[in-house]
Amino acid sequence: MSTFAKRERLLLADLLETAGPEAPTLCEGWLTRDLAAHVVVRERRPDAVGGVLIKPLAPRLQKVMEEYAAKPYEELIQLIRTGPPRFSPFQLKQLDEAANTVEFYVHTEDVRRAQPDWTSRELDPVFQDTLWSRLERTAKLLGRGIPTGLVLRRPDGRTAVAHRGTPVVTVTGEPSELLLFAFGRQNAARVEAVGDQDAVTKLSETKQLGL
Repeated sequence: MSTFAKRERLLLADLLETAGPEAPTLCEGWLTRDLAAHVVVRERRPDAVGGVLIKPLAPRLQKVMEEYAAKPYEELIQLIRTGPPRFSPFQLKQLDEAANTVEFYVHTEDVRRAQPDWTSRELDPVFQDTLWSRLERTAKLLGRGIPTGLVLRRPDGRTAVAHRGTPVVTVTGEPSELLLFAFGRQNAARVEAVGDQDAVTKLSETKQLGL
């Protein structure tokens, strides 16, 4: 049975292949080659990937990333398509869904929305609900360092508090768009932000959203 993580993985691989290795992405400082290397390292080099969150390990992660980015681009794309190594925990469907659904969705949009002619894609309600479930569980982590209060609101009124504080900004949009906003892609997310204007401006410019 196909899963959301597998679907987004294959879509990301196709987009990276079509865009080529030197296309822009929404990840600051990264071209598509760098993004492809990141995805592969995350799945295949657990000895290095801790550098994403642990600063003392960051130099090692950077070195490994550079090594993978230097590989033939077609090889990176194939590694993304085929997925993690045989004995990786990511081979377990449940873990793959938990760890990769959001990861691959966000990076797919990092490639799509960096292009000048991008258009929104229609996501089915089940996938939207899945993204909302993930966002509810991680909202406080994603918003922990921001300078304002932040409430994420679906069009149907359901909310998730990302950060308690004042003044409060309420950001409304579909779960997929709120997720991108909360992961620091504020300028690419199709949402509506309401609140104190200075707070809205600070929130749109902050680098503290996301992991």
